[in-house]
Amino acid sequence: METNAPAAGNGNPNDIRATLVRSVDHATVGAHDTINSVSDAARPAVERMATNAHDVVDPVAVVAAQAAETLGVKGEQLRTAQDRLVGDVRGYLREHPVASLGIALAAGYALSRLLSPR
Repeated sequence: METNAPAAGNGNPNDIRATLVRSVDHATVGAHDTINSVSDAARPAVERMATNAHDVVDPVAVVAAQAAETLGVKGEQLRTAQDRLVGDVRGYLREHPVASLGIALAAGYALSRLLSPR
């Protein structure tokens, strides 16, 4: 590394110290310049990567929002169908209590035969 400071000819500690301080200052300025150059060179690449990431994330977010909306609509339709089915079953139970009891007994017997160990 080359400095513009005169060499400490007589070995005076103050001259040596001053030379060292100038050398460190010169090296520091050089390091800062290098860091700034690298940072300036990297900035466009980082901005391109950020733009590309946004270009990918934005459509995914739109699709996810549409899917969430569709699921909300389908969930509401399922709740409506469930309410209607429960209402129909209650009506059938009230109109045909003996037949409902027979169906329940037959279903219970069939399940117990299917699930019992043999």
